[in-house]
Amino acid sequence: MTAIDRPIRRTRPRGFEPWSPRPATLELLAAVRGVLDEYRDYLPLTIRQVFYRLVGTIGYDKTEAAYERLCEMMNRARRGGFVSFDAIRDDGGSRLDPDFWDSPEQFLRGFHAAAANFRLDHQDGQPVRLWLLCEAAGMAPMLARVAHAYGVPVLSSGGFDSLTAKYGLARELAGVETATEVLHVGDHDPSGVHLYSALAEDVTAMVQALGGAEPTFTRLAVTPEQIKAFGLPTAPPKPTDRRSFDGQTVQAEALPPDVLTEIVTLAIQTRQDGDAFAEILTKQTDARARLLGILEGVQ
Repeated sequence: MTAIDRPIRRTRPRGFEPWSPRPATLELLAAVRGVLDEYRDYLPLTIRQVFYRLVGTIGYDKTEAAYERLCEMMNRARRGGFVSFDAIRDDGGSRLDPDFWDSPEQFLRGFHAAAANFRLDHQDGQPVRLWLLCEAAGMAPMLARVAHAYGVPVLSSGGFDSLTAKYGLARELAGVETATEVLHVGDHDPSGVHLYSALAEDVTAMVQALGGAEPTFTRLAVTPEQIKAFGLPTAPPKPTDRRSFDGQTVQAEALPPDVLTEIVTLAIQTRQDGDAFAEILTKQTDARARLLGILEGVQ
């Protein structure tokens, strides 16, 4: 038998596999489910968010080895039915589906649903137009549920090593007539701090070259003050990272989901005109009613 013909020995689970965890693993699973239940309004969470909550609640080891063990356990737990697939977010892959409808009737139902959810630009009439950048792509959907209510787009800044992404943001900022501000959520470590400063400098230079007014960049999290105020778990910088940095490192996922969303919500609200926001919501309600009235006879 040649090497090609020899059956491959499988060492990792495939599909939905039964699993009989050891007692210690069952205890950890119970703690994981406790975290997911506590933050059910913010699901799905990333495994790293769960990891940091375990560090803070049960004293789980704050090491990369412990994190990898948790990832492996969650892999088995979801395959074995101990944890819902919908509770955890895994990012990386992308999917692009073609648009289609099962029938003309379904199309019309979708049209009515779209009219009922018609939205105006919630930042229209505001003194400053906001963007929210999040370093961790896995946290962006959670933050979008908060920011989108105020019309604020959310971008994953981890991808902003891309010159194309920086240019795209700069072009948006340059095309706005009002003041602009970019709010940023990222890790407090050499990589996160330097990514933020490089992003701000590069995008600002592009905006000015495109004829736009200089934007404001604001670091919302993680800040040294938040580390102290919330008692966030820290770690020393990696000895191989020679970039200038003071203090201990903290990842953005260490902030509890409710705390982080509150930070983002407060930052947006304090920068917006409440009367202008209320006015656009009233216009939106009227526009929905007009749309639904137009469609009332369309079956």
